[in-house]
Amino acid sequence: MNKTKEIWIAGFALFSLFFGAGNLILPPFLGVKSGIDWWIVVLGFVLTAVTIPILAIFAHAKLQGTLYDFGKKVSPLFSVVYCLLIYLIAIAIPSPRTAAVTHEMTVQPFFETPALLTSVIYFVLVFVFAINRSRVIGLIGKFLTPIIVVILLMIIVIALIDAPEISNPTTFKTPFVDGILEGYQTFDAIGGVVVGAVLIISLNYSSHTTFEAKRKLIRQAGFIAGTCLLLIYGGLILSGSLFSATFLENATRIEVLSGLSSQTLGSFGTTFLSVLVALACFTTAVGIVTGTADYIKGLFNDSQTAYMVTAAVSSAIGIVVGSYNVGFIIDVAVPALMFLYPITIVLILLNIVPDTYASKLVFRGVVLVTFIFSIPDFLGFIIPRENLTEIINIIPLAKHSLGWVIPALLVFVGLNLKKIR
Repeated sequence: MNKTKEIWIAGFALFSLFFGAGNLILPPFLGVKSGIDWWIVVLGFVLTAVTIPILAIFAHAKLQGTLYDFGKKVSPLFSVVYCLLIYLIAIAIPSPRTAAVTHEMTVQPFFETPALLTSVIYFVLVFVFAINRSRVIGLIGKFLTPIIVVILLMIIVIALIDAPEISNPTTFKTPFVDGILEGYQTFDAIGGVVVGAVLIISLNYSSHTTFEAKRKLIRQAGFIAGTCLLLIYGGLILSGSLFSATFLENATRIEVLSGLSSQTLGSFGTTFLSVLVALACFTTAVGIVTGTADYIKGLFNDSQTAYMVTAAVSSAIGIVVGSYNVGFIIDVAVPALMFLYPITIVLILLNIVPDTYASKLVFRGVVLVTFIFSIPDFLGFIIPRENLTEIINIIPLAKHSLGWVIPALLVFVGLNLKKIR
């Protein structure tokens, strides 16, 4: 295959594996809520939904191993537990959420069938794609992603041309921070460390057999995927902002996306959106199930049986959780995100900096401090936040659920300065 063509196919495949349920329903909703301050929200959202995930791909290019390699410098036990938690969360929340979104936006408007039926059919197809994993990159990159991109661009371009003259003021107190935290809900940082491994294993079926050749292709594919995500996210947030005056204040994420599509694509909007949702959600679910099965397969000496069983169990969990409504799944996800996202972010960043600045001691110190200082953020979504007022007032940025950021940075700098001295 032509090298340039292979790079673009891999890049589009990465974009499609990233771009799932949350990526569709979150940006327009953010745009409506942000109003005239949409660009500030874009900056925050892009930080956690584009920059960090693509840095995860770059880290994979450097490591060219599995998710286990991301945390092994902390300790082997930590890395195993971290991997199991990541994959468990991935197959229990973002993967099933894709089925729930598909049902509410693609099936429910046309058929009065139960969500469980949609979930069953959906994850049977996911399982079929997962067990044919060697063809995932080619199929997704060649056929599915271009359709997704075309439909999204149609919505964005028409929104720019036919937007109402008035946009609502923002309803966010801190637009930048709200953008950051909403970016958590895309699960893209977690997606980056999961689907990056899928790409690496899939490259074993290509002509890129050397370490350097794979690293170059992965970096180029990551840049393509990141650029696509940036343009689409920015366009959808701006579109939501331009049409913000047309939505009720309490409109849900799905109502905003459906309304935006109807107003831009007219009577065919629902049909276009249905195709878009089904494709984007499905590709993400395939990527998550494939990545999880790959990891478990590696734990059992590359056992194909382990791969098949994991794919089957992941699909079964998807069927059960995917039968619930989207709002419920999003609410359940928040505590898990506040617990795992900070650790995932620091592991990604530590794995892309030069090894000179990322010793085992640095890894252990930064991850430990990140874990400790993210506990109030995690607990704040389980118990009333007023019970944590004294702690939150002491920790910088804790009021914005980012209390781990400054302590982690200080420990990173401090340990490296100590080493230099």
